[in-house]
Amino acid sequence: MLAVLGVALAIAPVLGAAQSRPNILLIVGDDMGYADVGFHGCKDIPTPHLDALATSGVRFTSGYVSGPYCSPTRAGLMTGRYQTRFGHEFNPGAAGTGLPTSEITIANRLKAAGYATGLVGKWHLGAQPEFHPQRRGFDEFYGFLAGSHDYFKPAGVLRGTNPIPNLDYTTDAFGREAVAFIDRHRSEPWFLYLAFNAVHTPMQATDDRLAQFASVSDPKRRTYNGMMLAMDEAIGKVRQKVADAGLERNTLVFFIADNGGPVMPNTTMNASVNKPLRGGKRTTLEGGVRVPFLVSWPGRLKPGVFSQPAIQLDLTATALAAAGVRIAPDWKLDGVNLLPFLEGDLAAPPHEALFWRFGQQMAIRAGDYKLVRYDSNADTLTGARNQPATAFKLYNLAADLGETNDLAAAMPGKVRELRSMWDAWNASNARPLWGAAHTENDGAAPGARSPGKPKPAKPASGR
Repeated sequence: MLAVLGVALAIAPVLGAAQSRPNILLIVGDDMGYADVGFHGCKDIPTPHLDALATSGVRFTSGYVSGPYCSPTRAGLMTGRYQTRFGHEFNPGAAGTGLPTSEITIANRLKAAGYATGLVGKWHLGAQPEFHPQRRGFDEFYGFLAGSHDYFKPAGVLRGTNPIPNLDYTTDAFGREAVAFIDRHRSEPWFLYLAFNAVHTPMQATDDRLAQFASVSDPKRRTYNGMMLAMDEAIGKVRQKVADAGLERNTLVFFIADNGGPVMPNTTMNASVNKPLRGGKRTTLEGGVRVPFLVSWPGRLKPGVFSQPAIQLDLTATALAAAGVRIAPDWKLDGVNLLPFLEGDLAAPPHEALFWRFGQQMAIRAGDYKLVRYDSNADTLTGARNQPATAFKLYNLAADLGETNDLAAAMPGKVRELRSMWDAWNASNARPLWGAAHTENDGAAPGARSPGKPKPAKPASGR
């Protein structure tokens, strides 16, 4: 109660008229390949609606997420804080695991600011009642609580807390529900978190969409293409509703993927492509954490390209700032408001450095240099579980986006500098609240200061 009161007090002095505050549409794709959208050069999957969104706004060429797995990234997105700050380092699995109830979500803060708040799609931040989206700031919820779901079966899909009786195809249903939410709340400021399960496994597409890719010889890629097409079509319908309602110029739209495409053994492999990046889901290489990343606000932001590194934590801070919410220091947000950078008021990069911790894997990017310790399966591709992380590697991403030329031996001073920066950041992290499959974890990269051993927990799903 005191935390909610604090949110209200922080907001109250800066709220203007409701009409001046933008609607906020936050769209997340699941397990997408970096190369699988037209605005990144994809040729075999038409994504006209995502491409139009990219054309209408700002495309980030160094857009990141704070984790290489589904749930940790979502925990960071919902809070605007590195999920390692509060122990949500891995996917929750055991009963009682989920986004800690001590954390306040973006939905909590926007609801306190007078926004109608809704979640359509995948939650994956805890399945027990205390973690339910409607207890975490969302007025409305239509979707599922787990990490993945059958695209055709209704069991597990909820409207609020009530099971739905029937389902055609999740991606189509989520698009319709998002359109309906906008229609219901068109006369007031709204925040909609539209979290697709596309293109996460199971690999399931509708027959009509599969028929459009009959010439694709690989059956898994054919299905993946149909799933991507469905998501693009749903996004198109949602954006059309925004336009038809006369809200386009006053709607701030974000689009990201939750992590890189799962191209690594022992992940939910779905025929995604991350080129020219190396690695994928479950690694701290670029292919695991650099994602398609778009921001569009036709009434305020000029279309263009933003090349400085940014992270999904920034979207939370940006949305709050756009809504007129004063961000209090004691919220300890790690994201920053991107609007001054996108509008040209600030020329410096939004961050001195970006950081990652995922068990024994780690990374830091400062400027063009990235120091990384990653899952050695990215080198061997043997599929063996519990492989040790590699030694520290240093890459210059401006010259070596594919992370193939290790500069660690040639630049020991840069390695020491980046390790020191990472250690200083890591000192403020918490112990993981639960463990994870495929990862031996003590919360720190070997050789760095550890925040301590986590309490034993059942392994979480690899999803």
